[in-house]
Amino acid sequence: MMSKIYTRQQIASSPVNNIMRVLAVDPGYDRLGVAVMEKINSKEHLIHSECILTDKKDTLPERIGELGSALEVLIKKYKPDQVAIETLFFNKNLKTAVAVAEARGVVIYLARKYKAEVREFGPQEIKVAVTGYGKSDKRAVMDMLMRLVPNLPKTALDDEYDAIAVAVTALAHHR
Repeated sequence: MMSKIYTRQQIASSPVNNIMRVLAVDPGYDRLGVAVMEKINSKEHLIHSECILTDKKDTLPERIGELGSALEVLIKKYKPDQVAIETLFFNKNLKTAVAVAEARGVVIYLARKYKAEVREFGPQEIKVAVTGYGKSDKRAVMDMLMRLVPNLPKTALDDEYDAIAVAVTALAHHR
């Protein structure tokens, strides 16, 4: 069960005084992980997470367009204060690296279009924020996510879990 989503008016008229909503992205053009988390005072809640999939038969511009449309719907719905995105990990396949960079560009453009702050975090920085150790493996990150996020989805693609880890990192950096 996902947490209740509060409107800005409800928050402004309540005793809640420190809120941060982040939409986090694990970038890709084939699969793009997305997570929306909120920190109210010092309590964190996972509001939504998913993996946006594109059709491998479509052209890259069509796939980028699909990602942009899906992300825009989420940004309009959840109105994040911040969009957090994992930095591009160097890939030996230049074609893949360029396609992922283009997907990142769409994410950054939409964040700025809707006046959300953009924060970028590297893989090592994410591992430190989640596990306390920058060379943690995927299993260690998952184990900590299960402890940190009570309503973590039981089954999801790695990209969705990675986006949740990016969201946890962004909220950990929010003071």
